[in-house]
Formats: sequence, structure tokens, C-alpha cells
Amino acid sequence: MTAITELKPFRSHDHQHCLDEAIRQAEQRCRSRGERFTRLRKQILEMIWSSHEPVKAYDLLDRLKAVHPGSAPPTVYRALDFLLDAGLIHRIESLNAYLGCGVPGSGHSGQFLICRYCGSVAELNDDRAINELHDMAGALKFRVDNMVIEIYGTCERCLKESR
Repeated sequence: MTAITELKPFRSHDHQHCLDEAIRQAEQRCRSRGERFTRLRKQILEMIWSSHEPVKAYDLLDRLKAVHPGSAPPTVYRALDFLLDAGLIHRIESLNAYLGCGVPGSGHSGQFLICRYCGSVAELNDDRAINELHDMAGALKFRVDNMVIEIYGTCERCLKESR
């Protein structure tokens, strides 16, 4: 399966629909796993989906403190760990930041196109590329546990603006 999820759209769109769909899928995913989608987990997911840009854990903590003054880092990290484990968000390793998953719960490896100028991120889900990398690693007797591919470059909007 090859899919492209544009996480910071170049065209105007109904962002509330993105947020509503993310919450709906999270509730459904948690129900199917027999897990609780607590108010805190929901708030963290909503904060992540509040824009289509990666967000750092301490930025989430600052926003959470505005609603829950006593919040501490472990509170945010536990929620992030839950959301990651449920396949609802991704961690962009090089940015040490998180963003909503465009195809939650599908058990895919993250492939991300990251614009160096504006920070926009597009998620790719190309099974062929992942399978090829797994095959090459297997040929070297290497077992892949986790794979995140981050590709830096310039998005369409920034290319147009630089001309």
C-alpha cells in the first residue's frame, strides 16, 4: 500500500474535520484494544492535532499547565507513550517532536518529508520501500525492530516563495 498524508496542507481545508476524525479514530482504536481513552489522553491528542506541525513534549506540557496547573513532565510522557503505542501519533526522531498519524493503528513505519524552512511534514506510507529495506537488512542477517525514515528538503510552498 502506498499512501500519502499531507499533514500541513498547502490548500485550505476544514481542520475541524481533521481533529474530529482523529478523535473518532482514537476512541474506536482504544475501544477495540480494551483501553481507556481518558480525558488527559484526549487533551494531549487534541493538542497534537491542533495544527499539522510537529509539537515538542514540553510545548504540550506548557499548554497542559494552562488547563491543569499542577501538570508535570511524566504526565505528558505517559500520555505520549500511550498514544504512540496505540498507533495514534508518530515521533519525529530528529526533531524530538510528535505529530498525529494520518492512518492510525495500521502498524506502519513512519516515512516523513520534512521541510527545512517552514517545518511542514508529509507522511508517506509506502510498503514497497519498507519491504525493500527489510529485505536488504535481512540479507545482512539484521533484524529491524523499528524504522523511521525522515527526509529533509523543501516543500512546494517554500519553493514557490523562494522564486
